[in-house]
Amino acid sequence: MLARNGITDFLIVEARDELGGRMRSATFGAPNRQLTVELGANWIHGTQEGNGPANPIFDLAHKHNLKIVGSDAHTSITTYDANGAVDYLDLIHNAMDAYTQFTAAAGARLPENLVDLTARAGYALIGQKPKTPHEIASEYFAFDFTYAQTPEQSSFLASAWGSNFTYNVDQGGFSEDNLLSIDQRGFKHVIQAEAAEFLKQSQVRLQATVTTIRYSDSGISVTLADGTKLTAQYAICTFSVGVLQNDDVRFYPPLPEWKVEAIHSLTMATYTKIFLQFPQKFWFDTEFAVYADSERGRYPIWQGLDIDGFAPGSGVIFATVTGDFSKRIEAMTDAQVQTEVMQVLRTMFPKVAIPEPTAFFFPRWFSDPLYRGSYSTWPASFIPQHLINLGASVGTSLVCRRSDE
Repeated sequence: MLARNGITDFLIVEARDELGGRMRSATFGAPNRQLTVELGANWIHGTQEGNGPANPIFDLAHKHNLKIVGSDAHTSITTYDANGAVDYLDLIHNAMDAYTQFTAAAGARLPENLVDLTARAGYALIGQKPKTPHEIASEYFAFDFTYAQTPEQSSFLASAWGSNFTYNVDQGGFSEDNLLSIDQRGFKHVIQAEAAEFLKQSQVRLQATVTTIRYSDSGISVTLADGTKLTAQYAICTFSVGVLQNDDVRFYPPLPEWKVEAIHSLTMATYTKIFLQFPQKFWFDTEFAVYADSERGRYPIWQGLDIDGFAPGSGVIFATVTGDFSKRIEAMTDAQVQTEVMQVLRTMFPKVAIPEPTAFFFPRWFSDPLYRGSYSTWPASFIPQHLINLGASVGTSLVCRRSDE
């Protein structure tokens, strides 16, 4: 935006060794069987319908020739429980339909009755009260898999708005489509290629972690971890909400109470992909699998990349966990997590002699001081003014905008 408006006297300070934020990829796999996998952002949710509004990420993907494929989370699913493969697809589809009812019920509360509830209460209002492991896993697939928090931890109204303004064309959304990036340059390529069109090397400082920011009406002074000090007339902060909530960057003077309240009004959710590679594929031929465990959120979502159109022959499968379960596994060793994950796989496929994986990896988003989570979500009883306050300037020199939407 600055460059587009003719402002070129700026410096981007980036803690990592490349631009991209949570569009973060890694080379994964055994020697001679490696591929690029996405640790963070992976999907383009909502694309464009007809001549309607286009998702700007969708536009960037086309502009920079990103390799993307359709991702079918509605019909390409196989289901499992503690007894192995078992068909409860009807419950998966019921959970998806219930979420549509959920968003409609939230819309009916506006504008006359702007009183937020938990998403769990919202589900109860439409008569949805899952009890069995199959019903709970189905709800997880429809809700937690997107918001990375449980319905008890999430806003009824904001959860519905987030869906409407992505998918529902009548509500200002883009489309019902989902696309998955399988580009071996990484999803981050769209950011880096776009930046290359207007950024000069002198305008970016990589591997520079900000520790303190001093601000006043006369300008800004930023101190980096290596002791370097940078000064400017203005600063735009794009730290994640999690970083701000954990005081990983210190502000002098302290941020005003209205700004701190806005920062803590959001939840920094954690969404973790756990990657495994095997000598050969032994799992489902669908895109997704849902596993119903007696413990809610215990390795419930599986995706196979070794499938036509994605990464055939790769031998790669990954599980997704979210929220408190993500934090739980981050406190464990890789070996402990691998043991648990393998127990689940062997439960899902009791008749298969499954070997140990040739490669295993998962990121620790919550523990990483550059992120402290994966993306921000709204807890229950939110106040829209908090979002406005979060992006508002502090004085005349400091602007804070969250980067984790």
